[in-house]
Amino acid sequence: MPALSAQLRRAAVAPATVSRVALANVVANGLIVVTGGAVRLTGSGLGCPTWPRCTDDSFVATPELAGHGAIEFGNRLLTFVLTAVAIATLLAVFRSARRDLRRLAVLSFLGIPAQALLGGVTVLTGLNPWTVAAHFLLSMVLVHIATTLWLRSREPGVGQLLVRRPFASLITGIAATVAAVLVIGTVVTGSGPHSGDPAAGRTGLDPELMSQLHADVVFLLIGLTVALLVALHATDSPGRVRRAARDLLVLQLAQGAIGYAQYFTHLPAVLVLLHMAGAVLITVYTARLLWAVRGPASELPVTGATLATRAVR
Repeated sequence: MPALSAQLRRAAVAPATVSRVALANVVANGLIVVTGGAVRLTGSGLGCPTWPRCTDDSFVATPELAGHGAIEFGNRLLTFVLTAVAIATLLAVFRSARRDLRRLAVLSFLGIPAQALLGGVTVLTGLNPWTVAAHFLLSMVLVHIATTLWLRSREPGVGQLLVRRPFASLITGIAATVAAVLVIGTVVTGSGPHSGDPAAGRTGLDPELMSQLHADVVFLLIGLTVALLVALHATDSPGRVRRAARDLLVLQLAQGAIGYAQYFTHLPAVLVLLHMAGAVLITVYTARLLWAVRGPASELPVTGATLATRAVR
């Protein structure tokens, strides 16, 4: 009886509920990146000049801090919303039968206090561009984890490899290149004009040189993704993998177009914010591509070898 009772408690949350809460976690992690970008682009990064308080004497923004203080403090409040969603995700996963999702749920939750502490360091260092970059990159890691958790929650388990191993290795290379694009992108931002506050420092690197390096790696990323998509179609790979590669390529092209537009129009805030939102979507769809290469046996392409394997089973 105790074992049965424990099993019932674990299965108290339905799989559909776990997936819905996990999706909310993805959205919350993505939105806080965009709102954080809005804080920087409005010059409100030091609207609350200290941390964990907003001022030395107040946890909340004071009238003296005006609009910048309200914007920065509002973004800090969103951390509590993100925390609530992460806790809800953690509870839903642990009260479901999906033990394989627990590690991802824990990592997603633990990332919130880590991100808050790093955000505090960013404020206390006067928006040092390198800590700002680390703050953004950690957010991308959390978006990736949350997306993987959501996608896996929609299937019974991780599943088996659906593509040939060289294709899986190429997909891993694409994910690594996406990471490189994000890292170099933060260096470009840290070298450019949108520092988050007039008193904030810059990296001291040449913005044009960093932008060119960023563009070069983006071209490499697009080339790798095109090569993958052609190879997947040529070998009649599963549709879920082909769709994931196709959608990622479309996003890459759109993101590249926005990047060129903001560069040649001298970095208007609206385009920079769209570019940040694009970075979130690129991270989400890269996680989807990594997830898509494993799935149920029903997704395997029907070949002579596949039919023989199924006959043996």
